Amino acid sequence: MLKENSKTVFYFVKEHDGEDFTAQDIADATGLSKKSVDAIVTAAFQRHRDEEKNIVPLMQRVEAEVKDPETGFHKQVKFIQLTDEGRAFDPEA
Repeated sequence: MLKENSKTVFYFVKEHDGEDFTAQDIADATGLSKKSVDAIVTAAFQRHRDEEKNIVPLMQRVEAEVKDPETGFHKQVKFIQLTDEGRAFDPEA
């Protein structure tokens, strides 16, 4: 059973599946801190275990390069995306 903050992150990611967003974007949208979002993504979703205790990631971080609109420079970011297992996951089960 997921904690409430984990559900908040999961539902945000699921609702925005297919979009590009970072942990900071999730934090801004949910009111959680970026540190909390990073911890939740790692502990609850990247290291998720099935009933047999096998690690089955529900989310992944995908490295990308974007142009910073303020500076015009390119910077590395990590977008958070659901895996196929994450799309099928029921957080209420």
